[in-house]
Amino acid sequence: MEPAPSHILVVEDSDSFRQIIVESLASEGFVVDDVATGEEALEKISSGVYDVLLTDLALPGISGVDLLEEAIQRFPEIIAIVMSGYATVETAVEAMKKGAYDYLVKPFKLIQLPIMIRQGLETRRLRIENQYLRTQLNEKYSFHNIIAGSAVMKRVFDRVEAVAGLSSTVLIQGETGTGKELIAKAIHFNSPRREQKLVSLNCAAIPENLLESELFGHVKGAFTGALQTRIGRFEQASGGTIFLDEIGAMALSLQVKLLRVIQERELERVGGNTPVKIDVRIIAATSARLSEMVATGAFREDLYYRLNVIPIDLPPLRERRDDIALLLTHFVQHFCVQHGFEPKTFSPQVTKALMTYDWPGNVRQLSNFVERMVALSMDRAVILIEDLPEEIRGRNHVHAAPVIEIPDDGIDLPGIVTDMERRLIMQGLRKTHGNKKMAAKLLNLKRTTLIEKIKRIQMDDQSTNHLTEDEGSFAVAGDGEAAN
Repeated sequence: MEPAPSHILVVEDSDSFRQIIVESLASEGFVVDDVATGEEALEKISSGVYDVLLTDLALPGISGVDLLEEAIQRFPEIIAIVMSGYATVETAVEAMKKGAYDYLVKPFKLIQLPIMIRQGLETRRLRIENQYLRTQLNEKYSFHNIIAGSAVMKRVFDRVEAVAGLSSTVLIQGETGTGKELIAKAIHFNSPRREQKLVSLNCAAIPENLLESELFGHVKGAFTGALQTRIGRFEQASGGTIFLDEIGAMALSLQVKLLRVIQERELERVGGNTPVKIDVRIIAATSARLSEMVATGAFREDLYYRLNVIPIDLPPLRERRDDIALLLTHFVQHFCVQHGFEPKTFSPQVTKALMTYDWPGNVRQLSNFVERMVALSMDRAVILIEDLPEEIRGRNHVHAAPVIEIPDDGIDLPGIVTDMERRLIMQGLRKTHGNKKMAAKLLNLKRTTLIEKIKRIQMDDQSTNHLTEDEGSFAVAGDGEAAN
């Protein structure tokens, strides 16, 4: 579908010149209206929407500058181009200050006009697109969009919200996969620096001999291969925020230089001797405990205190299990949409397995596993035990419940449950050679509870003696037996 043609209003008091402009722009595919005065132009603007205003500065009645100012006040996104036969630097500057996109000096070549208009329209499109993307980023990294509901994470969010508006240095500590970068982005995109850059660098991912140049830049000829001057991440982030991930991996020799940059708010490029002033907020993150590294001499104490102005500790997922269900719901919905599947749910056995898993890789591991399960389950609406990754499925406590089909005439549910309970208790006693204490532990029951269940399902001496004969290895011990 072709985009709608742009609408242009031409304001020019010379009838002949105005007609030439209108015909030229119409031949380029624009929809063009034209008037001779500023008053007529304001009437047109009041009754219609224009993408471009092309106006002479010297008009009878309302001047081109006044028209320009009024038009932009009503429609801030309009592309305004002014023309004048009395061009001076002063009039050009005044028009640009009022919001004109560009300036044409009469006489000019008509071929210039459609080129300038298209450039202005493209600039506006990119500006609107950037505003939209910026809005999307701000919404994506708002505090409300971070998936968590546990009390411990609410305290983290309170801290993040409190410090976002400051310029103080922040140190985020937490295990791999806990979401340190997500928190850093939430701080930046909720700060007064949100319109400026957030520049990220993983210090562990850059070789030691290249990290200094990556951080601070270098001058031409500073080392073999430095064919031109290059600015580093700190200069790129000036006015905004720099996020230094895995700061604990930085070599001691480079820690000294980083300390100076933080203290002096200036740097020197590798091979240079001219200080470069910077205005940047620093957010650092680490999966190592820097206080322990300081104690062993692996991290500078003075740098640690410079970074640890505002500490934020992210708890591992196993310490905030209340969030697992929320994350599972979010990720299964997200990956179903991403892969074009109908909505899926987890079977109760899968949900229990996922809720009780320790998640050594934290949220990142959970996200990875859910995507894998969504993909492996294909068109099935329910994710089953067999879709679980081996790391979880291989755990001893994860078992699939037997599938029981209910016949048309119904089933004896109490009888089936009692029979299942009897079978499991008998199996537990077999495995433990009749030791009730050990069998109770195996069945995750109290010993007294197991004894009550044995009595309730009438496991008399004859049935247990039968077990003894089958197994040929034990007799059920009495309640008072010391071995139990």
